Amino acid sequence: MSKWRKKPVVVEAVQWNGHNAEEVLEFTRTAEGPRLKRGVVVADGLYIATEEGTMRAEIGDWIIRGVKGEVYPVVGHFE
Repeated sequence: MSKWRKKPVVVEAVQWNGHNAEEVLEFTRTAEGPRLKRGVVVADGLYIATEEGTMRAEIGDWIIRGVKGEVYPVVGHFE
């Protein structure tokens, strides 16, 4: 078995704080429109359409834009 090191990738991200729906909406916008729809911000989380299906972000999670333009929520902090 071989071992490989994956280099870190720089990505854009916005943190969901429970009050910045417009910022997240704009961040997730593509040429076809936003991946986040108005009205999906509910008490139990923020729902984002991803390539793997709908994913839920909770307050404090980061919404990441990957190298191919895909967006998805990630738990954790970044430096």
